Amino acid sequence: MIQIQNLSKIYKTKNGEVNGVDNVTLSIEKGEIYGIVGYSGAGKSSLLRCINLLERPTSGHLTVDGKDLTLLRGEDLRLARLKIGMIFQHFYLISQKTVYENIAFALKAAKVPSKEMSIRVENLLEMVGLADKRDVYPSQLSGGQKQRVAIARALANNPKVLLCDEATSALDPTTTKSILNLLKKINQELNITIVLITHEMNVVKEICNRMAIMQDGRVIEEGAVYNIFARPKTDLAKEFIASVVNFDVPDTIAKSCTGPIVKVTFRGKVAGEGVISDTLQQFQVKGNFLHGSIEYIQELPLGIFVMELKGEEDEIKRALSYIKERDAQVEVLQDAI
Repeated sequence: MIQIQNLSKIYKTKNGEVNGVDNVTLSIEKGEIYGIVGYSGAGKSSLLRCINLLERPTSGHLTVDGKDLTLLRGEDLRLARLKIGMIFQHFYLISQKTVYENIAFALKAAKVPSKEMSIRVENLLEMVGLADKRDVYPSQLSGGQKQRVAIARALANNPKVLLCDEATSALDPTTTKSILNLLKKINQELNITIVLITHEMNVVKEICNRMAIMQDGRVIEEGAVYNIFARPKTDLAKEFIASVVNFDVPDTIAKSCTGPIVKVTFRGKVAGEGVISDTLQQFQVKGNFLHGSIEYIQELPLGIFVMELKGEEDEIKRALSYIKERDAQVEVLQDAI
């Protein structure tokens, strides 16, 4: 659905040129929810704005639904943009217009006939759960309701792609979850490809199929969300994951441990099996659990356990080898004292 090839965006400033997007290549499949993660200044919003040519790339190519947007101009570009909806962190609703009028505004711009427009707006209000707010003004709405209006407006012209720029950053956790559930519903029922920009790893964990991590305008890690959570390659990926799944052991506890401290990560169905209990029964090793849980990412279990092992060195090595044979990743956090 979206092919980004060697895309760069250079901004000219008083202090010289700045690479907002630096030679990015990505492929986003039709119907998936794709997350782009990074801190402020990483280039993720610049990349998103290049996808619908709100920012024209300095170089590279960007193909959406088979059309290279970098080659389009004028009316051809306007028509292509109608198939790319966009929602923002701060909603950008027209305060003097009602909820109905805000959604209809996008259809008027596309010159949709009045009768068709009315049916379309009513259907969208029903979809986003705001049928009872039809004639209300934005000032009378909560943050979550405003974002629902913005989503309905973005869907007005039946887009094939929905771009979300920090769409939940201004919302509380409960409202964020409801908006993410709405986006999942839209993705599943309308088969719309969603590209979601965020600095919140919880959002990616909740909703995205695949993701890219950006730093200094470049993509430094990319892949299935589950795989990145299970086996992050870069320090930045590990840092983001630690904000959601943190298994640090307090120094006071670690210093009191005399045996090695290991972190064991189980992927897939084996996460729900009793591998560790089997290990402790089969080998002359005792385990002191310090931390652990089973996380669910895209409904797949990811088990992470931190424990101190006590026993003879050779027996501990045999036990760890057995765990590794069960498709587990083992990391020694602290050697025996």
